[in-house]
Amino acid sequence: MKPHKITKTTKLKGSEVEIEAELDFEEVKKHRNKAIAKIQKGLELPGFRPGHVPEKMIVEKIGDLAIWEEAAEIALQPSIMDIIEEGKYNFFGQPQTTVMKIAEGSPVEFKIRLVILPEVTLADYNKIAKKINGDKETKFEATDKDLEDAILKIRESYAEHFKPEHKHDGTCDHSHDEDKKPELPEVNEEFLKKLGDFKDVEDFKTKVREGIIKEKEHREKEKTRLAIVEKIITDSEIDLPNVLVEAELNKMAAQFSDDITRFGLKVEDYLKHLNKTIEDLRKEWTVDAEKRAKLQLILAKIAQTEKIEPNPEDLENEVKAMLAQYKDAVEERVRAYVTMVMTNEKVFEFLEGIK
Repeated sequence: MKPHKITKTTKLKGSEVEIEAELDFEEVKKHRNKAIAKIQKGLELPGFRPGHVPEKMIVEKIGDLAIWEEAAEIALQPSIMDIIEEGKYNFFGQPQTTVMKIAEGSPVEFKIRLVILPEVTLADYNKIAKKINGDKETKFEATDKDLEDAILKIRESYAEHFKPEHKHDGTCDHSHDEDKKPELPEVNEEFLKKLGDFKDVEDFKTKVREGIIKEKEHREKEKTRLAIVEKIITDSEIDLPNVLVEAELNKMAAQFSDDITRFGLKVEDYLKHLNKTIEDLRKEWTVDAEKRAKLQLILAKIAQTEKIEPNPEDLENEVKAMLAQYKDAVEERVRAYVTMVMTNEKVFEFLEGIK
């Protein structure tokens, strides 16, 4: 017979569940000595070494109820997991446990609060993808104007990167004044040797055109993907947990900090320049954070529905590559991240293929 009993289960907003239960006091009594030993380690009293304070003096110092509360915390752990398994709750994060009532000789009353995977009622993603993808295959080309603009950017970038600097003796070559635009290199074989492996000018132009077309294809693909998922998000029903939105906001805040630091700035100085706090930015980011959280849930649901998963061999190769690059990374976390990224990409490919 199990020592606990569920008395009430309540479904809350934001995909949360609250479970009220009781635990036999006899189970708590079994853990009293463990509770005393745990308290002893952190209790310091004059004349006693840590871990050697007598039980009588512990009771005098913190009270008997505090010992029973500690014993209840220890006793509850197995029951908490049993209760979650009994309910077959697909939860994430850390369960929150609160002891509501404890008295010697009476059942301990407690409640568990869980954030479970939310219910996702998917929109008709097949219909949405088919409508947005359309029947026509878009063919992209690189016009002469596209080519001219691209080559100009390459020349400007090269000239800016390799422009002469001021001399270290304090003198200055006025022909390279910083206020003047650097002289652009001519597109000839000598210049192309510095850029890469090109046979001649025509080969260079051909490869630039190919790059332009690939960039246009990439932008169109991203535009189509965005349109599809935006419509699926709008038409789907999701009871979005706040904890998922907070997790996305934390990621966005971390990315913001990394970007600012990469430019050699301090986050606090940049925020002062904006006349905003990080809390102000988090509020501004909330709508995007909600979309990102919903998107991940939708992609996961489609993957589950369509039985989409990454190729095992590709997955292993990518995990090994990431572990080789990030020596201190935890393999389980790397595997979970890589699995999510690769699965998401396959879901996008699936949606793009619906005609």
